[in-house]
Amino acid sequence: MAHEANEETDSVPDEEGYERGLGSRQIQMIAIGGAIGTGLFLGAGTAISKAGPSLLLDYAVAGLVIFVIMRALGELLTYRPVSGSFAEYAREFLGPFAGFVTGWTYWLFWVVTGMAETTAAAVYVRFWEPGVPQWGTALVFLVLLYAANLISVKLFGEIEFWFSMVKVTAIVGMILIGIGVLVFGFSAAGDTASITHLWNDGGFFPKGFGATVMSLQIVMFAYLGVELVGVTAGESENPEKTLPRAINTLPVRIALFYVGALLIILSLVPWSEFEPGVSPFVAAFGKVGIPAAAGIINFVVLTAALSSCNSGMYSTGRMLRDLALRRLAPGRLTRLTASRTPAAAITVSCLLMGAGVVLNYLVPERAFEYITSVATVCGLWTWGVILASQLRYHAAWKAGRLPAPTFRAPGGSWTRWLALAFLVLVLVLIALDPTARISLYVFPVWALVLIVGYRMIGRRDPGAVHGDPHSHLHAGSGD
Repeated sequence: MAHEANEETDSVPDEEGYERGLGSRQIQMIAIGGAIGTGLFLGAGTAISKAGPSLLLDYAVAGLVIFVIMRALGELLTYRPVSGSFAEYAREFLGPFAGFVTGWTYWLFWVVTGMAETTAAAVYVRFWEPGVPQWGTALVFLVLLYAANLISVKLFGEIEFWFSMVKVTAIVGMILIGIGVLVFGFSAAGDTASITHLWNDGGFFPKGFGATVMSLQIVMFAYLGVELVGVTAGESENPEKTLPRAINTLPVRIALFYVGALLIILSLVPWSEFEPGVSPFVAAFGKVGIPAAAGIINFVVLTAALSSCNSGMYSTGRMLRDLALRRLAPGRLTRLTASRTPAAAITVSCLLMGAGVVLNYLVPERAFEYITSVATVCGLWTWGVILASQLRYHAAWKAGRLPAPTFRAPGGSWTRWLALAFLVLVLVLIALDPTARISLYVFPVWALVLIVGYRMIGRRDPGAVHGDPHSHLHAGSGD
């Protein structure tokens, strides 16, 4: 119950009732781990088959846009660090309806991302056991991760730290092995591995520049999750210091884990040998002739998927509880356990993630593509709201209406406008892609549900939709 959260523990709860139990070390690794998951390890296989080596350009350009978005988020987070960050900022700077839409859409984003990650994990298991039904494995993982998320936030942070450490260590190890193969020529691929694969097999743009642009929407899915540090703000020990530090290391992470890792992979094996739906990391090291390495990498990418899904359950629970605190979701979802975890909100989110298990049963060969396209559109909305909120906040503190940020976003407002234009371009690309287009069929229905829900709440409780953006704490007694 919510009142249980007031019992004495070693850590002092913040004003939302959470335990500020996430230290700098854990925040750094959560920031890294949230972005290293299915999109890189599995989605890159499809993107390589569509764009070839020019995919590297996509990752670099998209990474630059993501950095602009994250610096904008950092400015907002140091202004007011709260666990419902994106929805709270939308509510304050763009209006109560924008906050309502953002909160529920970000919740949906992580629900469908959780589906994608359990789907990917089930695909990875088939590397060892091809006969295991994909839906069954997805269900087992979902149940295990649900149990893990009922632990205290401090232990969640520690588990996520080690999950992320495995991913980071593995990628660095893969890069070093790949460099060794390229420089010293050992292994079965030593005679053919060469950086010239980047331009010799049909050129750097083997499918044309248009195919490279079209692949941007696949690449953007790989970056979904980088904004997760914003949700941890309400449970960080020192958000004013730890969050800017995590954001400032983003360019290094993108250069190493995305561009660097794929540069090595595409140099080891010609791009034309990668297949959609197959992890390019597993495929590349299988061709290098180190079977044990392929198995190890498959274990690592399995860990990556489970880690990302674990982060998703954490995020959905916090966002759903924030909505409940605002009386924009059922009041029972405000309840915290004795260890200050929002168990009721996590349970509801996990049950809905179970829809991914159904998709794995009905259309196992297309489940991943369907789910990721919906997740990408949800992510685009969230990123767009971050940029728009920062622009409004920037104007407010310039005019003296709000305090200036302690962590400034670089460049003028034009960088945020360019980033918004880029997000619109990605949305257009999704509309042009026959497979990804299904997400645009889902969103009119989602928009209708949100509009109807908002009006119903407004009739029943006008204060919930027109309240003071800073006065949500009284709403969540949890009784």
